[in-house]
Amino acid sequence: MPDPDTKVLEDVLALIRKEHPTVTRRWFDELEPLGFAEGTFGVRTATDLHRDYLRRSCLDQLNDAIRSVTGQLIAVRLLGPGDPWSHEKPKARIGGAPTVEPKPSPMPIVHAASERSRLSSDENLPINPDYGFDQFVIGPNNRFAHAAALAVADAPGHSYNPLFIHGGVGLGKTHLLQAICLKIKQNHPDYLIHYVSCDGFMTQFMSAVQMGRMAEFRHAYRDVDMLVVDDIHFLTHRERTQEEFFHTFNALYQANKQIILSSDAPPDEIPNLEERLVSRFTWGLVARVEKPGFETRMEILKRKADERKVDMPDPVAREIAMHLDTNIRDLEGAISKLQLVSSVEGKPIDLDLARLALGEEFASAVTIAGTDPTIDQIITAVTEFYQVKRTEVLGKRKHKSITLPRQIGMYLARQNTRHSLEEIGAHFGGRDHTTVMHAVRTIKKKCRDDNDLHASVNSLEVKIKSGRFTTPI
Repeated sequence: MPDPDTKVLEDVLALIRKEHPTVTRRWFDELEPLGFAEGTFGVRTATDLHRDYLRRSCLDQLNDAIRSVTGQLIAVRLLGPGDPWSHEKPKARIGGAPTVEPKPSPMPIVHAASERSRLSSDENLPINPDYGFDQFVIGPNNRFAHAAALAVADAPGHSYNPLFIHGGVGLGKTHLLQAICLKIKQNHPDYLIHYVSCDGFMTQFMSAVQMGRMAEFRHAYRDVDMLVVDDIHFLTHRERTQEEFFHTFNALYQANKQIILSSDAPPDEIPNLEERLVSRFTWGLVARVEKPGFETRMEILKRKADERKVDMPDPVAREIAMHLDTNIRDLEGAISKLQLVSSVEGKPIDLDLARLALGEEFASAVTIAGTDPTIDQIITAVTEFYQVKRTEVLGKRKHKSITLPRQIGMYLARQNTRHSLEEIGAHFGGRDHTTVMHAVRTIKKKCRDDNDLHASVNSLEVKIKSGRFTTPI
């Protein structure tokens, strides 16, 4: 006869998978029921990170499910492997209702000496237990960046310092950063890591300045074993913050502490970034991640589906991978949409269901490929018009004779295709979306002020819409 507590948890998880499929994960099967105690039902997770994921992503759903299963006003109490259960009773609110498990609060700025084992992250950038190296799909687009990240995780502060990973939105940069953090904490439990978004760094810096707490701020960022900053390109135009980060970088580097950064663009293509920071960001290793190819997209889809316990047949994965070729986030979004439609329709996932669920995405992809001019055609038209080489337009050379055609090409791509800023930047030599935005603004302004340029751009636009192209230069 099955244990009654186990049966309750099984029923709760079955209800979660049915009504909230997008939050479920395969490791839910490893959760341990602890039983009832004063209006709560205890559930223990394998790690603190898994506990935090449940608190952050599906605590409300768990509470709704256990009340449906038991017919009582019960709250789920989530505990990590080291959290006490039998001797710690939750307090009841007025009226007898149990206290609902609180969601995790933001990590404090100051690291106490007694908290040497903490992996600190800001509240907007939580560590995801699904972002380990084991879950990362390796392909030609990311093999070098993955190898570099693995080397740093095995020997932090010694292999590559700093490690700078760049690439378009949704291509796996954050996954690699978090995989490094997770592996280091597994191998070096006492390692103190501070993982933060660039926005989090800027916000905390400005708060520390206003409140006169710069000593605490510097202690939090400089007295660590490793600093990881996601989306460092947002430092652009922030002179005071760049100054502070420059000194933070120096303090950590001189102490042989590991620094890991991610960005949408390589250091020398981040607009308005101080040269001394550009120089330091290239001291270690700069690694790029690119858009995944078809085979890699197929594997990502199957791996992500397996994590969520979604049965995705190969023909469905192949269909999605053929149509969605932009980034990993779009692939994850497709899985979520399939889960929801499958749950609502009460049907297994097959090609017909996929076409029903993802019809708009598939139609959009076909429209872009079938009727709009391609970015490649736009580049061809621009290189013909300005008599420059394609390799120069896509390269790093910044001479005016090359910069202007390059910016016009980005402007025309933005005006005449449905591609995102990130996708346009990727076609123009792997540039980031801020570079494309700058190019679009620049050409718009120049066309208002320069009639000759305006006429040239109009002429090019007519040419690309009419499809009159020759062989690329």
